[in-house]
Amino acid sequence: MPKKIDHEERKEHILKAALEVFAQEGYTNSNLSLIAEKAGISRPTVYQYFHDKTEIYYYAVKLITGRMFVHYSSIAWDESRGDEVDRIHAIFDDIIATAVDNESSLLNLVSVIISAQKEGVDFAEVIHKRTAKLSILFKRLIRQGIDRGTIVSEDIDKASTRLLTIAQMICFQIAFFSSFSVEQAQDIASLAIDSLRS
Repeated sequence: MPKKIDHEERKEHILKAALEVFAQEGYTNSNLSLIAEKAGISRPTVYQYFHDKTEIYYYAVKLITGRMFVHYSSIAWDESRGDEVDRIHAIFDDIIATAVDNESSLLNLVSVIISAQKEGVDFAEVIHKRTAKLSILFKRLIRQGIDRGTIVSEDIDKASTRLLTIAQMICFQIAFFSSFSVEQAQDIASLAIDSLRS
C-alpha cells in the first residue's frame, strides 16, 4: 500500500529548507535544486508545490502571519483575558514567546529580507500587506478601549502604528542580538502598552 503524503507537512518541510538555503546562499544565488537537496527530496517534487523561490518566500510569509493572526484574533476578543490593555499585553507576550521559540527561523526570514534587498528584490510590500491585519486588530482593540474608557483617547492610527513598530523591533532584536533578553522585550512592550491605559 503506498505511503500517504501529508501535502501541507511537505510544503512546510520545503519551506524550512528554503529559508535555510536563502540565509546561507543569499536570495539571488538560491535555486530550487539547492532547496530540494537541503530538503532531501527531488527537484520535480519541489515543483509540485512551488513554481519558484519567490513563491516559496510568499508562502512563508503567508503561512506564518496567517497562523499568528488567527491566534491573536482569538486573544483579542476573549474578554476573560481582561480589558483591552490586558489583551494587547497578552498578544505581545505571545509575539515575544513565538519569536523566542522560533529564533532560528525568524533569523533566516530576516536574513532573506536583507539579502534580497541587497540584490534588488524588495519584499516590503508583501510584509506590509501581511502585517496589516495585526495593525487593524490593534486599531479595533484601541477603539473599543477608548469607547469603554479603558484606553486614553488618542490618535488610533498612530497608537496602532507604534505598537506594530515595537512588535517588529522586538522580533528583529530577538533574531539578531543574543544579548537581547525576553525581560527587555517585555519591558519595552509593557511601557508602550501601559501608556495606553486611561
